[in-house]
Amino acid sequence: MSTELIDPTTEAFESDAATVETSARAAVAAVPDPEYPDVSIVDLGLLESLSVVTDVDGTVARIGLIPTFSGCPALDMIASDVRASVELIDAVDRCEVTWLAGPVWDSTRLTNGAQTRLANDYTVVLRRKDGSLLCPVCGSDAVVDQAMAGPTRCRSVAWCPSCRNPVEVMR
Repeated sequence: MSTELIDPTTEAFESDAATVETSARAAVAAVPDPEYPDVSIVDLGLLESLSVVTDVDGTVARIGLIPTFSGCPALDMIASDVRASVELIDAVDRCEVTWLAGPVWDSTRLTNGAQTRLANDYTVVLRRKDGSLLCPVCGSDAVVDQAMAGPTRCRSVAWCPSCRNPVEVMR
């Protein structure tokens, strides 16, 4: 199920603690992945923790994210986008984003909606539990690995001999 993107500046986002946390969660869900602009970072399974606390400096949203790949060059961009989105909430004075070392991200963190969108819109496939790949174009299970080096460090390239299409494999 895909996360509905909600504008965190609307009247629905006012100030009691539970509402602020709900608003912050919606604001994080409104942040798209830089490589897949139609897929939320929440749907990709990057959100690990979220808390809202009030201290002497005001209300602080603390967001813990899990990187899909520790060397991902988009980490700073994602963190900046999360901060900007959450700080649009009137009741939040500051947003702190931390990249967590664990748990380690894996493809089981993706929502079904994200998996479907990645397959249908980006020809990105996930390795099944038995290690095999299912072609997102034709449905064949004859997909074979071609190159461990893909367009980014978190993806490799495979080939479907049935429909003769390259597909990307999210690691």
